Amino acid sequence: MTSKGNNVQLNAEIRDDFTRASRREIRQNGGLPAVVYGSDTESIPVSVNLKETTKLFHTGRSEVFDLNIKGSDSVPVLIKDVQKRDGKVVHVDFLHISMNKTVRVSVALDYQGTAKGTKTGGILQIQETELEVEGLPGNLPTSIELDVSDLDIGDKLTVADIELPSGITLSASGEEVLASIIIPRAVAAGTDTDDDASTEEVKSSVDQ
Repeated sequence: MTSKGNNVQLNAEIRDDFTRASRREIRQNGGLPAVVYGSDTESIPVSVNLKETTKLFHTGRSEVFDLNIKGSDSVPVLIKDVQKRDGKVVHVDFLHISMNKTVRVSVALDYQGTAKGTKTGGILQIQETELEVEGLPGNLPTSIELDVSDLDIGDKLTVADIELPSGITLSASGEEVLASIIIPRAVAAGTDTDDDASTEEVKSSVDQ
């Protein structure tokens, strides 16, 4: 994997053998079976270097890079899907894109800060770790940062709280909860017990 200008370059070779034995041999030699597909082009079976491809997983699936197919042209792609077996990556799908056409991809949510409510016994509960966004490939964020510092017990962070880059839209409802600060069950149960005890004491006082 190399860089040319601002674009990361990943080398690939076309596959012409689709047997299970062939795929196994590719993996044993440090490769990874893959497919390049797009709405306007036929699917192209390829193989890539596993180690070099794995590095791209850390930058997110909205990272555009050039796939240099041996004996063919270089094409701009996104990682569309990663297939695993027993915790190991065994196949990857690349989406051949046009820089002038919008695409929809999943982007990781990066929660930043320490929630205020966690300092008084609350727990940060995260409901979503990624969201689908839509926009031109060159405008796609690699992740979406969300600051949870001001969240107190009972507060919620929703899709409506997200500030998106210009030209990027979300498919999720603005009311969808991404994270919240909740009271631990044990604490909540203890509070209920105390309330019940107080009620019984009041009742006893009235009866007397």
